[in-house]
Amino acid sequence: MSVTTFAPETEARLALARQVADAVLFEGYVLYPYRASAAKNRLRWQFGVLVPPTWGAATEEHDFQHTECLMEPRADATLAVELRFLRARRRTVQRARPDGGFDTVPELRLADRILVPWDEGTEEHVEAVVRIDELLGDGVTIPFGLAAAEDTEPVLDETGRPVGRMVRRYEETTGALRLSARELEGPYRVMRLTAVVENTSAWTPADGTAADRDAALPRSLVAAHLLMGLSAGSFLSMTDPPEWAKGAVAACRNLHTWPVLAGEPGRADVVLSSPIILEDHPAIAPESPGALYDATEIDEILALRTAALTDEEKREARGTDERAAAVIDLADSMPPEVLERLHGAVRSLREVTGSAPAPAADGFPDEFGVPRPDTPWWDPASDAGFDPGHDRILVDGHSLGAGSRVVLRPGLRRTDAQDLFLAGRTARVEAVLHDVDGGVHLAVTVEDDPGADIRREQGRFLYFQPDEVTPLERDA
Repeated sequence: MSVTTFAPETEARLALARQVADAVLFEGYVLYPYRASAAKNRLRWQFGVLVPPTWGAATEEHDFQHTECLMEPRADATLAVELRFLRARRRTVQRARPDGGFDTVPELRLADRILVPWDEGTEEHVEAVVRIDELLGDGVTIPFGLAAAEDTEPVLDETGRPVGRMVRRYEETTGALRLSARELEGPYRVMRLTAVVENTSAWTPADGTAADRDAALPRSLVAAHLLMGLSAGSFLSMTDPPEWAKGAVAACRNLHTWPVLAGEPGRADVVLSSPIILEDHPAIAPESPGALYDATEIDEILALRTAALTDEEKREARGTDERAAAVIDLADSMPPEVLERLHGAVRSLREVTGSAPAPAADGFPDEFGVPRPDTPWWDPASDAGFDPGHDRILVDGHSLGAGSRVVLRPGLRRTDAQDLFLAGRTARVEAVLHDVDGGVHLAVTVEDDPGADIRREQGRFLYFQPDEVTPLERDA
């Protein structure tokens, strides 16, 4: 639902912040191995769940979020607010009977997927734009309501014959967004903005279900969070405020959520209040090929393990949820060069080089916005003065470079115990690398390593300093 519609300029300023907000919205939505039968997918919805008041009073879960932050609005400024959350839509599966009726079943097996009961998350949002002067005093309250509903979707087999249906049920849910502001005393015109999100649903658990969280979830606001933007003016960082504002920041009260600066780096006119603790100006990793939904996800490991699921496991995942099916399809279709991009990124080097990788025009896959890399594992454009594949260095009077053979003599650095197992092994130099501090490192592959060709192709080398190798032969 929507209370109002943002102006184009407001929409543009919030668009970048929504990339991170979407990750918050679906954090932990469905976990590897992406099947409803997996134990860790049986207890759903862990972040930002605002339950009905009667349920919250009987449990340790919350029916509200309370956000406070500081802002310096200019004259005649407006505040745009977007409340975003998921609504749990309960899905049951039914098999068709010969007489035209339907029976509810625990699963419906098809050639490409296995359909099972599941709670699907549908996106909901409430938008409002208010003048700053309207927030003073009692502020404004924006109630909202979501009506109960039910819909059905026919299920067809591979020949197009109806074999069943899915029934989806929404429960009635109501809530309120309360906004207010108070000007603080001091030499600067600073206001404390308060934003409270409440679940006001009148639902009361039936007898015998007081301990049933499953019954409360369809009436809950799941992964609830706020985006707030000023038309003119700025917010103050709650994690790194100016010295004069530290006392006022410390006095702010934030319950079950935390506000951070969001949107375009270097600007402070958008705040994301999230149930997950974030730093200012959080961003999505550019290497990520798409949402994997798994909390604290590590894309490379998840992609590899997902691709390694059995065909039967993939059928169940595809029948669990459309988003789980998209993860399976993504892992199965990911080309090697995209997977290679997931093997770590040293972001601190971007502060030195002053740039991030430029996206290619023909990225893969388009819907996930993943650029296809068009440079080797080392980017020649990052520093035209060095060429790891052709640079050479003198070691004990011998010129070493790519193709040289050496004996590994680790032990001088004493920083990696694993290197000691390689003492005395012969290796081939793959590249001569120069770091930003002027140090030199040799990238090598061990000669009798059966995976050396794969490591060489992916640019995954071992690294030694020049005083940790002995030349095996003089290069021509």
